[in-house]
Amino acid sequence: MILVTGGAGYIASHTCIELLQAGYEVLAIDNLSNASKESLQRVQKITGKKLTFIKGDIRNEQLMAETFQQYNIAAVIHFAGLKAVGESCAMPLEYYDNNINSTLVLTQAMQAANCKKLVFSSSATVYGNPEKLPLTEDMPLSATNPYGRSKLIIEEILRDLPIADAIKQTNPPWSVALLRYFNPVGAHQSGLIGEDPSDTPNNLMPFITQTAIGRREKLAIFGDDYDTVDGTGVRDYIHVVDLALGHVKAVEKLLSAGGIEGVQAYNLGTGTGISVLEMLNAFAKTNKVKVPYEIVPRRAGDIAACYADVSRAKKELNWQATRQLEDMVKDSWHWQSKNPKGYKN
Repeated sequence: MILVTGGAGYIASHTCIELLQAGYEVLAIDNLSNASKESLQRVQKITGKKLTFIKGDIRNEQLMAETFQQYNIAAVIHFAGLKAVGESCAMPLEYYDNNINSTLVLTQAMQAANCKKLVFSSSATVYGNPEKLPLTEDMPLSATNPYGRSKLIIEEILRDLPIADAIKQTNPPWSVALLRYFNPVGAHQSGLIGEDPSDTPNNLMPFITQTAIGRREKLAIFGDDYDTVDGTGVRDYIHVVDLALGHVKAVEKLLSAGGIEGVQAYNLGTGTGISVLEMLNAFAKTNKVKVPYEIVPRRAGDIAACYADVSRAKKELNWQATRQLEDMVKDSWHWQSKNPKGYKN
């Protein structure tokens, strides 16, 4: 059984689909603070398979201890956490408590249960404001905002665990995959699940789709004076289904005979940078819809450009993104148009 924390969320729910279709049993836990249980019900509808759901907060030590006692968990995928860059600048303490404390409680429960195989939902934000592109996993790490810093601190905490194993000569040793996401977009091809933030979206695509559907008057583009192709921010956008499949590959690697020794980081992206305006224009053209927008000042903590070197994931996890920009914008609109109010339909 695979434990998926934050399991009802956007990326996690798509990962639950791919895990179930790959033959794994799935145990999802989520406090539903920024997600809907409906997403997991739709996961089961898509796959025709059951998963187990626990509503709860993984910072609850008793809950986590009981979960590992009750279920035979082979590995954990840790998605749970707050993830808005701008919000983290205004609420740093909440981000450090939610993201870091949850990881401490989770890993303590895992260690007590001798379950030491973990896939961590990290982020390209750990590269800070990079001096050169594309980004490789061995580049210097830093952070430009509390959200990114929380991910960076967690990565450092996880790197300490195999060191402790070596000192104490404990077995089995920790085996951890740090998956550094770039910018997930898109939705499941069925249109049944997609990105549906409970509050203000954190990512570009739901702003675009909610504007196109009429839930928002216009799209705000944060800055057009970056040193990029058209002045707007450039990011490595990856289809969420490709990203979900990357998690399945990481789990397969952790559970394989060779496994992952200690802690290893992997970039999950396409390797191609796309600007905000390029994404917006592709969405409008492919879906034949208009998306009114306005240019507003830059957001605190944002950088000009960010895209990945993904060769390590291809070589070691046998994974690479295959879905194109057209798939990203088409599937995003299919989800939103079928679900104009998200999971509240």
